[in-house]
Amino acid sequence: MVIRIAFVLALLATALLAHHSFGAEYDATKPVTLTGVITKIDWTNPHSYFFIDVKDDKGKVANWKLEGYPPSVLSRTGWKKDVTMKVGDTVTVFGWHARDGSNWAHSREVTFASGKKLFFGPPAGTGDGGNTPAVEVAK
Repeated sequence: MVIRIAFVLALLATALLAHHSFGAEYDATKPVTLTGVITKIDWTNPHSYFFIDVKDDKGKVANWKLEGYPPSVLSRTGWKKDVTMKVGDTVTVFGWHARDGSNWAHSREVTFASGKKLFFGPPAGTGDGGNTPAVEVAK
């Protein structure tokens, strides 16, 4: 019995360590808007991901990883797995760039070719519990 409890606690600790705050991974001062073709979609917990090929002004293609809500939240906000977004679709995504500068971003809003918009992830956070606004508000 003690071994089972220790095993469960170890699994829970691993899951907690794997999860991260917005501010730990992303920079709220570096918004990014990307347009590209969907290459892969992962409906996984605790976050869903999709990947898009983005062409720069010279025609060079870079694959970007976009992180968002878990599947349960996506389905409650209007997403349908394998229906709403499919590999090959062209989308425009607004989000925030990863702190490490790689082709990774926290996605907020996806705009489809039809013009329809859906949230894929929550708004930016700073990691301070909401004490500081993620973005400067003009006065």
